[in-house]
Amino acid sequence: MPVGPSLRQLHAHQAIHDGGLAGAKSKTEEVERFYASGDLELAEQATNELLGYWESRILSHADAEEDGFYQEVTEKNPDLQEAVVQLKRDHELMRIVVRSIHELRETSGWSAAILHKLYALLEINEIHSREEERLLF
Repeated sequence: MPVGPSLRQLHAHQAIHDGGLAGAKSKTEEVERFYASGDLELAEQATNELLGYWESRILSHADAEEDGFYQEVTEKNPDLQEAVVQLKRDHELMRIVVRSIHELRETSGWSAAILHKLYALLEINEIHSREEERLLF
């Protein structure tokens, strides 16, 4: 798949990462505020919106990286193959956590365990983004 210029340029790629993370943090904090206030219905609605954000913004960016950018990077520098494997694993971890949140909500409803997983997603994403920027640019 063709790779757009924003994936190839460090400053643009960082902006994508930073924007996605900022939005996810803000939406996660909103979920936490609703939960802390005891409004589980609003917490549930905000979680729906947040998971949609993860899927449409952050995980779709991961898909774009895997569908072209990483291949392009390793073709130019085969020594980066191991780093790319690690970065793909980070993406898979985020996908696994998102799926586990969906499953937990279906089986147990909304709970504090979901909030813990949402914060774990933020940590994985932040570490992944900084490592990707450090290793590939």
